[in-house]
Amino acid sequence: MFIWLFHRISGLALILLIGIKIISGYALTGEIQLARTDTWHVNKTIDVLILFLFIFHSLYGVRTIIIDMGIKREKLLFWSFNSIAIVLFGLAYYWIYV
Repeated sequence: MFIWLFHRISGLALILLIGIKIISGYALTGEIQLARTDTWHVNKTIDVLILFLFIFHSLYGVRTIIIDMGIKREKLLFWSFNSIAIVLFGLAYYWIYV
C-alpha cells in the first residue's frame, strides 16, 4: 500500500516540481516576467527533491512492472529496489552537489 500511495503522490509532485523548473527557466532567460521565480531555478532543495522523487518513482514503477509480469517476491523486490534507490540517490547527490 505504501508504494502505491508513494507512487501516486511522487508522480504529482514531480509534475509540479518539473513545471516549476520549466517556468523558472523561462523567467531566468527573460521570456516571461514572474516575481521571484528566477531563484527557483537554481534552488538546490528543489533539485534534490526532483532527484529523490525521480529515482524512487522510477524504481517503484519498475518494481510494479516486475510484479505485474508474475514475480511474486514482493518483500524482496521492495527491499532490493529501496537499496538500489538509496545507493543511486547517494551517488547522484554526492556527484552533483559535493
